[in-house]
Order: sequence, then structure tokens, then C-alpha cells
Amino acid sequence: MEEVLLERPAISETQRNVQSYFDTHDVQYVAEDAVFTLMSTGDKYVSREGVRGLINFFYHIAFDAKAEIKNTLITENKAFLEMNFVGKHISEFAGLQPTNRDVNVPMCVIYDLRNGLIQNARIYMPNDLLIKQLTS
Repeated sequence: MEEVLLERPAISETQRNVQSYFDTHDVQYVAEDAVFTLMSTGDKYVSREGVRGLINFFYHIAFDAKAEIKNTLITENKAFLEMNFVGKHISEFAGLQPTNRDVNVPMCVIYDLRNGLIQNARIYMPNDLLIKQLTS
């Protein structure tokens, strides 16, 4: 029997960058002029520093949280992330004082990519479910 080796397609720099962002939330993989939009509210976070502030607020200030990644798809121009936002409410959020309640909210994010970096993100998170978990 003849042995056949199948080559894996090379992973592009864009794909490596986006996967690293998914794993670390390091904004070095976000374009300087990026725009991240919370689709449930329309709030926009503009620039790498604006995105850093958004991530810091959600994962380290209002919540002690992490992303539990379920599915990803990364191409040269687009990326998709399905995850659960999982953590504990530790500081004021949406007018609610800290409850120390655990939250687990599904999220999807669609990314537009350019020159190996994240240019835009549309974040779909059911805020009503998050608020319900904090108040019931």
C-alpha cells in the first residue's frame, strides 16, 4: 500500500492574527481606526484604544469574565466567532450595582478584516438575557 501525505493549506498571517485575537483579546490585532459596534444598542467603539476600553470594561471592570469559544471561521476578509460570555458581575453595569451573580450569555461576532487586522466588528449579544441573569 502506498502512503499518501496530504498537505495542510498554509495558515495565512491574517488567520494567525485573528486566531491570536480570539485567544487573547490582544488589541495589537485590531486596526488603529477599527470600529466595534454593539448591535443591541448601536454603541460604537472607535480606534484600537476604544476597543481596548470596551474589552477591559466587559471582561475586567463590570465583570470578571472570559470568552468560552464555541465556533470560529476565519478567511482573509471575514471572521466569525460564536462564544459564551461567562463570568461574575463585579461592578456597576447598565445602572445595576454589582450583584456578584454569575452570567452565561451567548454571543456572535462578525469581523471585517483588512491588511491582516480586524477593521470592524458587529457584536450580537442579547442584552435582555444578560439583564435578566443580573436581576432575577
